[in-house]
Amino acid sequence: MNFLVLSGGVGGAKFADGMAKSVGAENLTVVVNTADDHELYGLHISPDLDSVMYALAGINNNETGWGLADETWHNFEMLQAYGADPWFRLGDKDLATHFMRTNMLKAGATLTEVTRALVQKLGINARILPMTDARVRTIVDTDEGLLPFQEYFVKRKCEPVVNALIFEGADEAEASLQVVRAIETADTIIIAPSNPYMSIDPILALQGVKDALFNASAPIIAVSPIVGGLAVKGPLAKVMAEQGKTPTPVAIAEHYADFINGFVLDEQDRDMLGDIVTLGLGPHVTNTIMNTAEDRASLACEVVNYADKLRPESLGGCKLDEVPAQKQL
Repeated sequence: MNFLVLSGGVGGAKFADGMAKSVGAENLTVVVNTADDHELYGLHISPDLDSVMYALAGINNNETGWGLADETWHNFEMLQAYGADPWFRLGDKDLATHFMRTNMLKAGATLTEVTRALVQKLGINARILPMTDARVRTIVDTDEGLLPFQEYFVKRKCEPVVNALIFEGADEAEASLQVVRAIETADTIIIAPSNPYMSIDPILALQGVKDALFNASAPIIAVSPIVGGLAVKGPLAKVMAEQGKTPTPVAIAEHYADFINGFVLDEQDRDMLGDIVTLGLGPHVTNTIMNTAEDRASLACEVVNYADKLRPESLGGCKLDEVPAQKQL
């Protein structure tokens, strides 16, 4: 079985981890948003890639959802001593990832090649693919002007009103051949409960992605990142309201309706089943809140079994075994 997850942000990393635990990392490919990538102090930082990579390596910080477990911050304390304003904090262990990535990119490797090398060194059996090797950056058009994504998200803490999102470079950028091939050969495609507008739309904006999804033979399932009118994490509900959209699973389903076959929503939103059905989708209701490793694996397994029911013939579904414990660096 080939399982493909489109991912971004903390929700995507958690769900990818659940998939690896429930169906086996060797059967999993994760395509990750890189429009949030950021350059700081000469380093190439890929926050969404790192969140997925650390989660699948079992070394992520479970409390924050991003970064590494048992992290220290001595480098940024020293930067502050020099009078710098380190609004984007990088942990001491995390810095090693950015040093390695930046040096390999400067030596001529593609982001796909760099990611594969880092994944192998961390002993991850899943395949993690950046959405493209081209430079694409999310620019947030706000009431304070144009802001690079990380300045909006981290420095300004998502406070400015969002008028629109611009994916700079996406018109010319192509999805990597590995990404297109992963879509074409997948048995199941799942859109993680990530922010559709800030995390998934940059992937969909790339040349080749939507065509591949429209032509995919696999069932395509989206998991709602909105529960009870609120975003599980991040500014999604705020951004939707600022765009004149009611933050509901129905609005998320409408956003993806052109190319998905199924939609998963939380028990809290069961009353919206009928609205999902009117979109031509067969919805599935379950607990989508991922507070623990067991929650993540359980949700992933439930989604896999749901997808299996959408096929003409079953491919076996998912049976959940014991969830592995967190690793230590």
